[in-house]
Amino acid sequence: MPAIATSPAARSARLGLRATPEQEAVLRRAADVAHKSLTDFILDSACLAAEQTLLDQRLFLVSGGQCQALMELLERPAQVNEGLKDLFSRKAPWDAK
Repeated sequence: MPAIATSPAARSARLGLRATPEQEAVLRRAADVAHKSLTDFILDSACLAAEQTLLDQRLFLVSGGQCQALMELLERPAQVNEGLKDLFSRKAPWDAK
């Protein structure tokens, strides 16, 4: 997933944060090394971390044995689930009119 890029002119939301002096120093040094403003560095880093967090919710890695066990579960015939049967027999709230 590519990082979200925006021009400084397109930014309208304001974020506030507090940092220790040590955290600020590390962030400023890293921004300097990356040849970015502190704001650009923090936003880019935060967006990358956010995208990775969201990606982690959709992608997971398992061992070969775990994969085989999952595939076996998925290949089993469907079982009757009375709770789901009841749920799907009801009209959706938006269709209840």
